[in-house]
Amino acid sequence: MTSPPARSLARGLAVGVVVWVGLALLHLPSPSLFAGLTAGAVLALGSPQAPRLPRWSVVLAQALVGVTIGETVTLSALRQIAADWPSVVVVTVATLLLSLLGGVILARLHPISLATGLFSMAAGGASGITSVAEELGADARVVSILQYLRVLLVLVTLPLVVGLVFHPQTGQGAGAASGAGGADGSCGGWLTSLAFVAVSVGAGLLVARLVPVSTFTLIGPLAVAGGLTLWGGLGPTRTPTVLVALAMLAIGLQVGVKFTRDSVRAIGRLLPAGLVLVAALLVLCGLLGWVLSRVTGVDPLTTYLATTPGGLFAVLATATDSGAEPTYVFAVQLARLLAILALAPLLARWLRARRPWRHPGRRARA
Repeated sequence: MTSPPARSLARGLAVGVVVWVGLALLHLPSPSLFAGLTAGAVLALGSPQAPRLPRWSVVLAQALVGVTIGETVTLSALRQIAADWPSVVVVTVATLLLSLLGGVILARLHPISLATGLFSMAAGGASGITSVAEELGADARVVSILQYLRVLLVLVTLPLVVGLVFHPQTGQGAGAASGAGGADGSCGGWLTSLAFVAVSVGAGLLVARLVPVSTFTLIGPLAVAGGLTLWGGLGPTRTPTVLVALAMLAIGLQVGVKFTRDSVRAIGRLLPAGLVLVAALLVLCGLLGWVLSRVTGVDPLTTYLATTPGGLFAVLATATDSGAEPTYVFAVQLARLLAILALAPLLARWLRARRPWRHPGRRARA
């Protein structure tokens, strides 16, 4: 991370610790995730230059989240997903249409291009969508801040909605094993769990280097961990609690440091409309999750997390910590992510054919 002023650093750390302790005392899931988010935002808003996390810390955090999901993979969950695939497809399409409709509305309400509106509201792959927006000539600052505003709202509401509405048994997911993180609390179980994590992260990141897709920093370790879990040769293993907490802390920081003074200032009058549209998208996706639960019989907490519009790594971390079914959550979230990434080139081609698109009666900015 770039060196921020000592006062801003101290303030960010202090706020993060307070938030972490407060959420832990309330027994809300993933307190370190929200603590990192808050600390990162305080740090970014108090620094003249945008702080940046070291790339290796972000990659390692994503890999660890992948391992915690992989260790929960079961054959019964995979069968459930295969049986429910028509409902998953319908929910994925509905989420994408709702998010793109929000982009059209935003472009109608403010003097921005249609490209800026659509890519600002697209639900999934915030970093990838931002890079695509830049190639299209859209206002990357607006796209970036609204994309990460959506992720911020997801992270802010996750512990509250999950804790107050669903009342999960926290600690049922990754890191819930007794003792120091081993499956049986013994030194042997602890060492086996560490070996499981090391092999999953190492082999998974090697796969990720061979596949030029950013999400493979999660998918690679997940696949290796899932394969080892289904094999069962290592016995019961769990990612040590401290590693899970540090991974979620890093993910929260990664999002929080995006909210710099320049990025917040850049969207100006767009913020109220963008906030309302993003909030509406969260509510509508929550309703889709309820419908998915009623149709498929999957528990409501799992379908709520599965249909949350974005914040993939944070949502998966929460799923592993709240007793939800991470495999199902990941499948639905990944389906939407792949759909938006596949749709992006087609949308780009359509937008180029329509250029220049202008807000009625106003001069549009890129």
